[in-house]
Amino acid sequence: MSTDGELFEVPTSAGAMPAYRWLPAQGQGPGVVVVQEIFGVSTYIRRRAADLAEAGFVVLVPQLYWRLPRAHLDESDPAVLEQAMSLAGQLEWADATSDTRAALAALRADPAVNGRVGLLGFCYGGGVAFQVAAEDSPGALVSYYGSALPGLIDLAESITCPSLHHFGTADAYIPMEQVALIRRAVTAAPAPAQFETYDGAGHAFDNPAPAFHHPGASALAWPRTLEFLSGHLRAT
Repeated sequence: MSTDGELFEVPTSAGAMPAYRWLPAQGQGPGVVVVQEIFGVSTYIRRRAADLAEAGFVVLVPQLYWRLPRAHLDESDPAVLEQAMSLAGQLEWADATSDTRAALAALRADPAVNGRVGLLGFCYGGGVAFQVAAEDSPGALVSYYGSALPGLIDLAESITCPSLHHFGTADAYIPMEQVALIRRAVTAAPAPAQFETYDGAGHAFDNPAPAFHHPGASALAWPRTLEFLSGHLRAT
């Protein structure tokens, strides 16, 4: 499956937001909006979108940095982490969540979608997806180490869809004390929540960049993600 994706425009109140869409081989399937890390719609995010399409999903990835000038990131630049953190700091959180909701609405209206539509967010996007799930009730939510979740846990009781959460036990950005608080909040909420932790894995463990990758955790989490999305999004 190609990682290029098909250019797609998502209508928003501020204009057309660029996005990428992937179709499964059969041309139809349940939908997943993939919400980017701070690195934008990177090679890694495109690869995961293509993986989802291979598994039978219609996938839409909005470019959340589209409102920002000079938002291009060079993935080969040693300073890319600092540049990405700067971009994420410039993006208004309300714009990120409203644009993600617009992408969710666009995918729901896509004639290629013949099941439910879910959200899958990584890191920065895990927090964005969490808030959007609380506001818009997708078919399912998967959040990989959502960096904003410590400040969003009061929204857990508003999430009405099944959710799956992945965290590493060696996350330098989200201490285990905060992970424990997140676990209590999401598992106490009315909607069913699956919570997975991975021993020795740090933040962004699914990203294959050498600074982040934990192969063992990634190899466990991804099949769980596919099984969860398939179980909750496919038409019955």
